[in-house]
Amino acid sequence: MPSDAPPRWEYQAVRPPRETSQKEARDPTSLLNEHADDGWEFDQTIDYVGGGTKFLVFRRPADESDAEDSDSGADDE
Repeated sequence: MPSDAPPRWEYQAVRPPRETSQKEARDPTSLLNEHADDGWEFDQTIDYVGGGTKFLVFRRPADESDAEDSDSGADDE
């Protein structure tokens, strides 16, 4: 792969933490820090149409061996 190729990313979407009522979001700091410890960085939110956050989206550089496996087309059938 050329060195000037854009990075490949893997993504993970998680529901934001909620209070027991399930109507109020809880402070997501600990969730964000847990994901950061595993190499994930916060990327964006996916919001409900009427407002409020449905998912927090994280990303991290994809493992190159995983990228090569998906490009090879093996086991696609």
